[in-house]
Amino acid sequence: MDLTTIMNRLAELGDEQTKKTFMRHGATEPLFGVKIGDLKKYLVKELKNNNELALALFNTGNSDAQYLAGLIINPKKVTKEQLQTWATQSNWSMISESIVASVAAESPYAVELATEWMKSEKELIQDAGWAAYANFISITPDSLLNRDEILELLKIVEITIHSAKNRVRYSMNQFVICVGSYYAPLVEEAAQVASIIGKVSVNVGNTACKVPIATETIEKIIKLDRVGKKRKNAVC
Repeated sequence: MDLTTIMNRLAELGDEQTKKTFMRHGATEPLFGVKIGDLKKYLVKELKNNNELALALFNTGNSDAQYLAGLIINPKKVTKEQLQTWATQSNWSMISESIVASVAAESPYAVELATEWMKSEKELIQDAGWAAYANFISITPDSLLNRDEILELLKIVEITIHSAKNRVRYSMNQFVICVGSYYAPLVEEAAQVASIIGKVSVNVGNTACKVPIATETIEKIIKLDRVGKKRKNAVC
């Protein structure tokens, strides 16, 4: 399918109620309101690993097309420049956290871009940086992770999370959870930071969504004996 055909298909799959839900979470036009499950059911298998098409889809600025782009792109073949473009073109948290960050985490530039984006003055780029590093931890063997760097990032979260920008607070909190869940060498340190930061306040729009309590989530993972059990993929 070419780009026009896919955009028409997305329009057909769009649902007004889903669109309203996305917009309550912060999405902006243009979008059709396609359920993520429908993207996977009707389009992903046929379009998978088509980077040229993925880039064209993301460039439309349409939220549904951008999410689909992240599901079909091959992260190992994406360039650093392309990921930089995606980070700047993202206009709401589902794209910055679920797509840009996840694709970056599976790319060869995961740590390089994550640490660069964390320093950005733009909320969604900084948000993508913390989410990308968190995702990277969740899929990468412990032996390939930099303990000192992660420990330093935990300290930054401890000191700055409550004064950080809105969505950055959410991804910083997730970062602590990911360290405590997926990186065995720093479980105790992550649990300690989680205890210090306590409840994290994030404006999630006109929704019933809640910010996970890091201490509770890490404790649950420990009790289930699932610390260090990595995910296969970041993109989902």
